[in-house]
Amino acid sequence: MARLNVNPTRMELTRLKKQLNTASRGHKLLKDKQDELMRRFILLVKKNNLLRIEVEEELTTALSSFVLANATLNESFIEELVAIPAENVTLDVIEKNIMSVTVPIMNFDYDEAIGEAPLDYGYLNSNAELDVSFDKLSSILPKLLELAEVEKTCQLMAAEIEKTRRRVNALEYMTVPQLEETIYYIKMKLEENERGEITRLIKIKNMGSNT
Repeated sequence: MARLNVNPTRMELTRLKKQLNTASRGHKLLKDKQDELMRRFILLVKKNNLLRIEVEEELTTALSSFVLANATLNESFIEELVAIPAENVTLDVIEKNIMSVTVPIMNFDYDEAIGEAPLDYGYLNSNAELDVSFDKLSSILPKLLELAEVEKTCQLMAAEIEKTRRRVNALEYMTVPQLEETIYYIKMKLEENERGEITRLIKIKNMGSNT
């Protein structure tokens, strides 16, 4: 590790010691932050995996029922049925700070009646598969939103973990060792100068006593 190019003076030594102390404290704080981010990230990933499994299972059921309904019903009837939205749905996204990471909090707002009767259509023209499909698709909307929120949070936290890791490594393997080596060099240089000064004074003293 190359030391810093500084003058080996006591003033420089004091300055570098303060800088080393600051860098060491910064490294500890960043390491603690990295550990806490990793802990929360692992919990979020586990939650994300469970949610994804639930959502995929329900989507599979809903789409399977829709495929069966589409095979047995008039295609134009289904197209007319889904052509106009049955309900207005709003999405509000606010921001939340987690360990200096800005993550989205999504609020999904829709009429609760949509879950009970998502589409208004005559049951004589329908069948059980279509009813199951629409019911499943309506009930899964909140989970889909939660999954999107958790996945986005995981992405943002992963990016912050990587950024923090680079800063920790830079301090641990470059900044701190470089400062330590430079401080050691200045100490050795100052001690060498002191020994040289003492030797010079002894010689001057001896020369004085010989005259």
